[in-house]
Amino acid sequence: MYMKEVVVQNQVGLHARPATFFIQKANEYKSSIWVEKDNRRVNAKSLLGVLSLGITKGLNITIVAEGSDEEDAVTDLVELISSNFA
Repeated sequence: MYMKEVVVQNQVGLHARPATFFIQKANEYKSSIWVEKDNRRVNAKSLLGVLSLGITKGLNITIVAEGSDEEDAVTDLVELISSNFA
């Protein structure tokens, strides 16, 4: 299991379009991937799951992965969030 914390800097948080980009990226990996916020964990490959967390700008979230490509998955997803989905 590999995990990393990241602060969401995107103006709208992880909603609609940014969430779609995030989920598409998460689905590129074989590992199981989750997003954690306030002791809640949801599947990072599920749009409804990610949207249900209500992630807004300035919040700390944790990306967690378990599997053969877990480090690459977490690193790339954290980088995507840190780059404001650019």
